[in-house]
Amino acid sequence: MSLAGALFGQGEKLTPIQMGCRGALMFFIALALVRLAGMRSFGRKSAFDRTVAIMLGAVLARGVVGASPFAATVAGGAAIVVVHRLLAHLCRHSPALEKLIKGEHHVLCRDGVVDERAMSRSGLTRADLLEGVRHSAQVESLDQVAAVYVESSGELSTIERPR
Repeated sequence: MSLAGALFGQGEKLTPIQMGCRGALMFFIALALVRLAGMRSFGRKSAFDRTVAIMLGAVLARGVVGASPFAATVAGGAAIVVVHRLLAHLCRHSPALEKLIKGEHHVLCRDGVVDERAMSRSGLTRADLLEGVRHSAQVESLDQVAAVYVESSGELSTIERPR
C-alpha cells in the first residue's frame, strides 16, 4: 500500500487517522474553492449565494467521509464554483437573468401605508416589518419612514423620512 493510500484510505471504511487526513486536505481545497468563488458567495445572503455554500459543504463532505471518491468530490465542488462564477458574470450583463436568478426587492410600506399583498408574497407579518424597521432604522413607527423594502436577500431596508 502506498503512503497516500495509508494516509487517505479508500471507500467508506476509513480509520480516524485517514478521515482526519482527508478532512485536513479538504479544508485547504475548500478554502481555495471559496476564494475562487469570490467574496460575494459568502458575504451576500441571497439564495443564489447561499446555494453555493450549502452545495459546496454537502459535496465536499462526501469526500471526507469516503461516501464518494475524493477526486470526484473535489471536481464536483469545483464545478459548483465555476457555475456560480459564470452565472454571476452573466447576471452583470443581463438584468433579466439577474432578476430570474437573484430575485428583486419589493416595497412593503410607503409613507406609512403597508402593502399587504407584498407582505403576503414575502411571507412577512406586521410584527416582522416593525422589527425590521426598528433594527435597520432604529425608529419605532411606520409613520417615521418613507419606505421599507424587502431585498432579494430577505433583509429589510428602511428609508427614513427627513426630520
